Amino acid sequence: MASHGFWSLGGDNAGTNTGSQSPSTPRAWCQAAAQKLSGGIGSKLCALLNVGEVEKTADPAAKQPPQTAAGSCGCNKPCTCTKPDVVFSDLYSTDLLPALDGDTKTMTFLQEVVDLLLAYIVESFDRETKVIDFHYPNELLQLNNWELQDEPATLDDILISCRATLKYAIKTAHPRYFNQLSTGLDMVGLAADWLTSTANTNMFTYEVAPVFVLLEYVTLKKMREIIGWPDGRGDGIFSPGGAISNMYAMLLARFKMFPEVKEKGMSSVPRLAAFTSEHVRPQKINDQTHFSIKKGAAALGIGTESVISLCCLVLVQGFVPFFVSATAGTTVYGAFDPLIAISDICRKYNVWMHVDGAWGGSLLMSGRHRWKLDGVERANSVTWNPHKMMSVPLQCSALLVREEGLMQNCNQMHACYLFQQDKHYDLSYDTGDKALQCGRHVDIFKLWLMWRAKGTIGFEAQIDKCLELSEYLYNKIKDREGYQMVFDGKPQHTNVCFWYLPPGIRYMEDKEEQKKRLHKVAPVIKARMMEYGTTMVSYQPQGDKVNFFRMVISNPAATFEDIDFLIEEIERLGHDL
Repeated sequence: MASHGFWSLGGDNAGTNTGSQSPSTPRAWCQAAAQKLSGGIGSKLCALLNVGEVEKTADPAAKQPPQTAAGSCGCNKPCTCTKPDVVFSDLYSTDLLPALDGDTKTMTFLQEVVDLLLAYIVESFDRETKVIDFHYPNELLQLNNWELQDEPATLDDILISCRATLKYAIKTAHPRYFNQLSTGLDMVGLAADWLTSTANTNMFTYEVAPVFVLLEYVTLKKMREIIGWPDGRGDGIFSPGGAISNMYAMLLARFKMFPEVKEKGMSSVPRLAAFTSEHVRPQKINDQTHFSIKKGAAALGIGTESVISLCCLVLVQGFVPFFVSATAGTTVYGAFDPLIAISDICRKYNVWMHVDGAWGGSLLMSGRHRWKLDGVERANSVTWNPHKMMSVPLQCSALLVREEGLMQNCNQMHACYLFQQDKHYDLSYDTGDKALQCGRHVDIFKLWLMWRAKGTIGFEAQIDKCLELSEYLYNKIKDREGYQMVFDGKPQHTNVCFWYLPPGIRYMEDKEEQKKRLHKVAPVIKARMMEYGTTMVSYQPQGDKVNFFRMVISNPAATFEDIDFLIEEIERLGHDL
């Protein structure tokens, strides 16, 4: 078994499941950590590992407010430093900075919060802990007092709320969490997110976010170079997610063809048609492109009926084609559209070509897999979500645009209270007027800092590993008894779609009855996964196909052993169905 780095401190069996799912299970590596880590941090982490066990108590007197004895700092060695006596049950948020003499109380309070977070991080990577401590909504509402009140809560209550929130949160960093396209937790990215929140600024002008604006400029240019646009020229922006990035692309395509629409509206243009080409595998299995294209059409006043999903582009009477969204890595099957062929058609009819690479765009970082996006350099715009395959903390989605200045012309409104034209620096770094948002979150720093920490080769290795794991899963189950692949052939991305047929329906002669019963299998197994807390995998129907598992791998913490565990767990939880 490959080493897990820090997590292997407890011995060779650190990555195995002993069968216990209790978050309070003793961990052998705690003792090793206490010895190896300076400053007593190992002992502190081990002591904090029961952080998630605090639940609401009806008796306020039963609360144990965190206290620290004067003269003791927790260093676990002789020292002269002291940690002040702080009783959080007597303190409120108004006692923290900017209150006078609030610095010590603030630092002590925030240290308590950091201790909670560090313990949660450690738990999240421990395979002996649950992925989820599942409760039904009505139960969870009753377990804790979540209601907002007129009177302020004490800082002790605030810490209890923090503990409860983490206790019932999904451990998305857990090596056996496979439920979404965005999984895992990168430590450098997390540190960057903490720094970003501490800086607490807005991305609309250079004057309020000088470093972040420059980092966005540098990073977007690098991403455009990787796409293949000459010298990285063009434009781009980080948006709240792939759906918004796709809508930006549609907005730009409409403006490019009909600039008058900005002032005169949709009544000034003919009826438009946007195409979302479906990828058709050799086995004639269609995979829908992302729903965000229809959402964008609805939001922009184009209408969902103007979004046409076809296997090939056709001219529709009464419509003017203006936009084609090709998909690089579909959400369900992980399929890639033939970008070169689509770009030829777009050029022939002078239609904007967009590549939705929210899921598959990160394969551009891999020398082994970037061929799947051959032709992406011909696109007018590309959506690329680093918060998926690159495991950048949510949210981090980029829209890259080939034509420089188009975003500014399309979206600027010349708000003079923000974008004064007589500022003393280069106004091109005031990015706010090219965005639809005024307030824009700083999403760039976590990606930039992770890129600095890993280098391009580090991201490449991370992405290649995830694809190796998906191929391993495919090879394990394609001929395994009780499993049936949704489509034949090796997946193009990390999506592995399959049915598990329990022994009770495996050999049924009545195929219609088998299909009805198979439709119920994945939901029941998924529910049991969540109730036991052992793992999480998504499922869904697709067209005329009954519910199947859609396994996706983007978590850098996952290993071959975790894939083996998943297979065995599906069989354990579904054998009686």
